[in-house]
Amino acid sequence: MAVEERIQQSLERAAEPSGTPDVRLDRVTKKFDDVVAVDDLSLEIPRGSFFALLGPSGCGKTTTLRMIGGFEEPTAGAIYLGEREVSGTPPYKRDVNTVFQSYALFPHLSIFENVAFGLRRKGTRGGILKGKVEEMLDLVQLSGYGKRKPRQLSGGQQQRVALARALVNSPRVLLLDEPLGALDLKLRKEMQLFIKRLQHDVGITFIHVTHDQEEAMTMADRIAVMNQGRIEQLGTPDELYELPQTAFVAGFLGISNLLRGTVAGPDAVRLGDGTTIRVRTGSLAGHTGDVAVGIRPEKIRPDEQDPNALPGVVRERAYIGVSTQYIVETRNGNVTVVVLNDRSGTVPHSPGDHLTLSWDPEATFVVDPMEEAE
Repeated sequence: MAVEERIQQSLERAAEPSGTPDVRLDRVTKKFDDVVAVDDLSLEIPRGSFFALLGPSGCGKTTTLRMIGGFEEPTAGAIYLGEREVSGTPPYKRDVNTVFQSYALFPHLSIFENVAFGLRRKGTRGGILKGKVEEMLDLVQLSGYGKRKPRQLSGGQQQRVALARALVNSPRVLLLDEPLGALDLKLRKEMQLFIKRLQHDVGITFIHVTHDQEEAMTMADRIAVMNQGRIEQLGTPDELYELPQTAFVAGFLGISNLLRGTVAGPDAVRLGDGTTIRVRTGSLAGHTGDVAVGIRPEKIRPDEQDPNALPGVVRERAYIGVSTQYIVETRNGNVTVVVLNDRSGTVPHSPGDHLTLSWDPEATFVVDPMEEAE
């Protein structure tokens, strides 16, 4: 990008009101022939946030990211970076950079020159270039690696070089296209925390695309859960986990037990066997008739100490280190229960054991049973 364009974008950014979102999508639709990949999507991403687009393959998250970056153009609607509409603007003229899963480093260039590439393209030279590159390598904890080639680095180190190269020009927005997908599990978890700290340090808006719910919840301040080209629910990680609004969100972010029933009062649902379940205050607002109540497995206790109770029989038990998972058959279907192994000497339940499951009404959410059946 030309120096003049960079200066102009910096001036525009500085002149914007403080509440201006870094990215705004206004009723954006993207069609590929007869397939609607993104369907009338509107979204605002606040300045300086770590935002995740989360969903299964084919939900439209990557297409949305590519439209923000300029690699795809919307069929309808408008995309704004700050107050500037960028629909139709090529990627190199947008104040964004992208980090891909494949790293996309130049194998013949040194680490220093990989990071310096964008600076050289905009005309930076000499001591200013050297200082910026070294500062960025220090930020990603790769000081002293400048003379090496990409093949001499581990996967995690190469990913950090890709991050440094993308951030060295201080873009308005950094787009992360499943950047950790090629790493093994241990390294992926380390890089999740590293990227989260990096975003906090640089203060630039990060938009991260992933299908991994744990990764999104670990890294992002806010998450948009996408399904069939639309946003099912937008919120903080704890809001989405504790208060899912649809059965899809409840099932995509971890395991949920969904039990069918009928509204039986302001905060009560009657299950199929006649058992009355108390639910979180206000969660039945707007619901009538058939509903599904949801409980996360770790909120359920294999005892009778909480107000909501269901008798059942243990069918399966799986020891998974930090916890033990049970499948309990009840008259309302199988229920998954997760019990922490935090007390020595506790005798585990065995298949065939009869027990009563209980949980607090405040741990019970409500969704539409029609969505559950899809």
